[in-house]
Amino acid sequence: MSNLRRATTISGVLLVMTLAATPAFSQADFTGVWGARYHEDQPERIPGPPLADYIGLPISDAGRKFALSWNPERLGLPEHQCQVHTVAYIYRGPLQMRSWEERDPQSQQLVAIKQYINTYEQERTIWMDGRPHPSPNAPHTWMGFSTGEWEGSMLTVTTTHIKQGWHRRNGFPSSDRITLREHFMRHGDQLVHVTVVQDPDYLDEPLIKTQNFVLTTTGAGNWLWPCEYVVESADRKQGDVPQFLPGENPFIDEFATRHGLPVDATLGGAKTMYPEYQKTLSEWFAKGGK
Repeated sequence: MSNLRRATTISGVLLVMTLAATPAFSQADFTGVWGARYHEDQPERIPGPPLADYIGLPISDAGRKFALSWNPERLGLPEHQCQVHTVAYIYRGPLQMRSWEERDPQSQQLVAIKQYINTYEQERTIWMDGRPHPSPNAPHTWMGFSTGEWEGSMLTVTTTHIKQGWHRRNGFPSSDRITLREHFMRHGDQLVHVTVVQDPDYLDEPLIKTQNFVLTTTGAGNWLWPCEYVVESADRKQGDVPQFLPGENPFIDEFATRHGLPVDATLGGAKTMYPEYQKTLSEWFAKGGK
């Protein structure tokens, strides 16, 4: 073999080894401190959604019954005062997020992407090493069990084993059987986060939301979330759980009346998500709101 051919062969082998040992060039880097932006769905996120407002949401009949039984005073119970938002909802609220990588010390292959969210001091692991999800009978947690994969520069994450929580913090529940599918996309110092939740108990169709974050360079901020249980209602009898029995929710038409809408619309459902529902609203208005 000539010296030229030998050099060419060695160069080719080294190139293949180099490419095999490094991530694809299209993969994005999500490390750093990210601050949330709240311009999208701002009234829902800060200060929060009104009671009995589920318009445009694919809430199921079971989810609606649960939601209308919910009394805001329930959050004053000791066991709920420091209740963590689940991974399917926590990104919607006030937060700062720190993200970093964990790599194998020998091969430098990416094992996991880690996130720390200062709201409720939650640490999340997104496994990137191809491991399977555990048995359906495995314990459920607030952050669930997450596995990720690259789709070009987009990180796609699938999460299961999530505790029962909320789709919207006005009583609209999420079950402990949800599956969360996420897409993280970085554009310079901007991060777009898309969530798709499937819930066989409380959703008739997938619930899709998006959030935006911006990279911060100072790293400043409060990373702790101290929370202590206190007695908020001294006259509440032990064992009492604030609730509304069926047909007794006094707020069921408050949002509808304020905005001049039919109650059927504000109680949501998959039908209210699509443009065709405008015909139903037009007919209601044509009849003088009856």
